[in-house]
Amino acid sequence: MLCCHGNNGEMFMLSRYPDEDEVELTWDYEPSTLDGLKVTLSDTTLVIELAAGDADALGGKDCLEITHTTAVSDMAEVEETLQNILKGTGTFSRI
Repeated sequence: MLCCHGNNGEMFMLSRYPDEDEVELTWDYEPSTLDGLKVTLSDTTLVIELAAGDADALGGKDCLEITHTTAVSDMAEVEETLQNILKGTGTFSRI
């Protein structure tokens, strides 16, 4: 599970049970079950791209860009967590 909170109280969470083929994305406390996510991680940004048919999970948007301040020492763990969540059901890239 990967979780973070925004400055205005929003919550983002991405999770997946090991025996499931879909990922659960929670945005602003509204959960959605999805597959085919594309996730891109940089040192300061996390971009979540949804299939067009799943845009309702983000209030009609098909992309969510999160600016983060994750410590460099924690980035390997974040990357590993995202790879585990998306394995076999989505695409992960690190830039």
